[in-house]
Amino acid sequence: MHRALGGGFAALLLTVSPAAIAQAVQDTPSAEPAGDDIIVTAQKRDEKISDVPVTVSAVSGERMADIGVNSLSEVAMYVPGLRIQEQSANNPGFVIRGITSDSGSAQQGARVTLYYNGIDISRSRGAYQDLYDIQRVEVVKGPQATLFGTAAAIGAVSIISNPAEAGTSAGLTATYGNYNRTQVQGFLNAGNDVIAGRLAFAYKYRDGYVRNIAGDPNVPNQNQGKVDQDDLYGQDQRGIRGSLRFTPSDRVSADLVLTYDGQRNTGTPFKSRAFAPTGGQTGNYGYAELSGSPFSQQVLGDRKLGLKRNVYDANVTLTWDVAPGVTFTTVNGYRRFDSNEVFDADGGPAWYLEFAEDARGDQWSHEGRFQFTGDTYRASFGWNGFFENGSQRVPFSTEEGTYLACSVTPSFAAIRAALNGAGIPTGPACVAANGTIPATRATAVLTRGAATQIPYASVFTNFGNNDAYSVFADGTWIPTPKLELTAGARVLIEDRQSGYSSVQPNSTILAALGVRSSLLGTVSTGGAKFVAEKSYSAILPRFNALYRLSGTLNAYATVSKGRRSPVVQLDGQSVAGVVVPRLQLVPEENTWNYEIGLKAGGGRLTGTLSAFYQTYNGFQVSVIDSAGVARTQSAGSAKNPGVEVEATWRPTSLLSLFGSFAYIDGKIDKGGNVAPAYAGARFRLQPKYTASGGASLRLPLGGGAVFYATPSVTYQSKVFFELPNSEAISQGSYALVNLRAGVELADGRYRIGGFARNLLDRRYLIDAGNTGGGFGVPTYIAGEPRFYGVEVSGRF
Repeated sequence: MHRALGGGFAALLLTVSPAAIAQAVQDTPSAEPAGDDIIVTAQKRDEKISDVPVTVSAVSGERMADIGVNSLSEVAMYVPGLRIQEQSANNPGFVIRGITSDSGSAQQGARVTLYYNGIDISRSRGAYQDLYDIQRVEVVKGPQATLFGTAAAIGAVSIISNPAEAGTSAGLTATYGNYNRTQVQGFLNAGNDVIAGRLAFAYKYRDGYVRNIAGDPNVPNQNQGKVDQDDLYGQDQRGIRGSLRFTPSDRVSADLVLTYDGQRNTGTPFKSRAFAPTGGQTGNYGYAELSGSPFSQQVLGDRKLGLKRNVYDANVTLTWDVAPGVTFTTVNGYRRFDSNEVFDADGGPAWYLEFAEDARGDQWSHEGRFQFTGDTYRASFGWNGFFENGSQRVPFSTEEGTYLACSVTPSFAAIRAALNGAGIPTGPACVAANGTIPATRATAVLTRGAATQIPYASVFTNFGNNDAYSVFADGTWIPTPKLELTAGARVLIEDRQSGYSSVQPNSTILAALGVRSSLLGTVSTGGAKFVAEKSYSAILPRFNALYRLSGTLNAYATVSKGRRSPVVQLDGQSVAGVVVPRLQLVPEENTWNYEIGLKAGGGRLTGTLSAFYQTYNGFQVSVIDSAGVARTQSAGSAKNPGVEVEATWRPTSLLSLFGSFAYIDGKIDKGGNVAPAYAGARFRLQPKYTASGGASLRLPLGGGAVFYATPSVTYQSKVFFELPNSEAISQGSYALVNLRAGVELADGRYRIGGFARNLLDRRYLIDAGNTGGGFGVPTYIAGEPRFYGVEVSGRF
């Protein structure tokens, strides 16, 4: 589900380390990092990563290529404190230090800010962005509302693409591997010091790695009018970006970036342990039989399972050096997304829980800021406006008798008893162990032969129209060259308007039994739209200190406040037979982050050590109800202690070793909770321990040729996928081994090599529970198998 309803790192740790990131500012992909000169913009100004008094990881585009990663989820495996779950491009989950942001509801705000070239793109269904021709990815941890806005309740991920630049250059990379994995990406840059343009593109294709036998004429009982579905988790993705830089003088520059990102991916492999496919193969792995709905085109918007998604993004940034030490910057963006994802939520062959999610939205943003730089002080102040208008439409299709037979809802117990008496198994047994479906006879029994099949369809839609206005200021005092003290705050005013409408017809079978109700039990507004609106305000401060212990070692401390917006949660309810709005105001979630750390730069060993402690009040959790709708509620207070380490050691110019480690022990408090069911539960999607490590070897062969090899391994301990925690909805610890190796020619201009991801073909889950879990039949999503292939690249 769709919580929704509701490879390259290099001496990698670039994410791991500031020094490794220095690669980002070098032109030659084969060049070694040269000291701790990594430049980031985490504080909205250029500075070395070791001088930033917060915990920051950064990954350059060159380092991503070296390790062989080109998606956010792959990058996250090497960044301590960051997990990114790509259930689909339409439903990514961003996790920083145990806090997950993945709700698809237009009524809810994000917890983790995702920035793209300085613009907030955090709305879940529009947030996924492919990584190609990327300058770097920065991950800033801890609440960052002052710098990145109210959505940065626990941190921010900032993607920065390569800008247009003076000169002529081009690059092309192509890979081919198993599952017909085909990827081509490249760029062309041309221009001079006044005006320059850059065009970058990427195309990624892969067959599905989970076989789907639904409708397959070669499988017995599969040619009975079912749609021949595609294999699951296939990828068909494309993106193009045009960049233009205008520099009329050495004091003024302007950048225009236009981006399109699109997917035509096959369905998500929600696999049930209860409902076996034809042939009886059960378990989390192996083939599936997700048949969808016979009325998928008419009701769900597409004939087959899968995702169709389009994202359009425009960004204009203007920088003006007003006077010596004074700079004005304005960043303006527009982003529009539309997506429709059809999925089989029950994970089996029955026409039971067939859903789609049609999500659409527009976002506009404007920010202006002045920055002042002096010998003993730095300061900035500015303003921001962010406006979004979105919707999440969720249609549903089922067959009435099948639904009533397969349901485990207590209110249908008498109906299931009657079916059992007629020899039809119900509940999880509605699909037999061999994959046949006794439940298809339920309608004939319940209607006494009047009908053999009664299609049912319903839909609900939530809307969100959210406007946020803020002013912010940040000042740094430098009393001595060794000490910097920073204080800042953002003052926020937001207007949150929520809407809801539904069409939930009464069940034909239930009506014949004297019960006037929809199958899902939800009320129908008859298509009428309910609206509720509330306004809120907040002050979100931060305090930082940086002390230079030596020329290569800095200590820092930070205290900051984060906030997730209140939820104006609106749907409908029946009061005295009349459908009226039901408004639930979920209080804001507030967090305080206390953190200390050390940053080492220069020399052979570089890295960061940080320790933090976070407290939460009004901790918001998302639960899936019996209608498959994700709802937010407060679970009271929570605590989250943790330690993060990342380091790179270069014993010789030919070899660098890298590693990272994170201990994060976030739990909901046991006492005094608003929702005792969550007491003591670990944060979802967050392992207690994560680690990564590897080596980058570069061995000159003579004549401008270099042999390169980058083996790496990532590890995570047990993770729970849902709240409250359940052993059945979890994944034990596992490690993945990756390898990339080959030869560079002509001083790094060309590469020929190979790659393998999940080299040992480890089986693991990336998610469990999902929409099916809300109906008592959780589903399980298998992670990627072993991928391997060859690659060639050239820079001109």
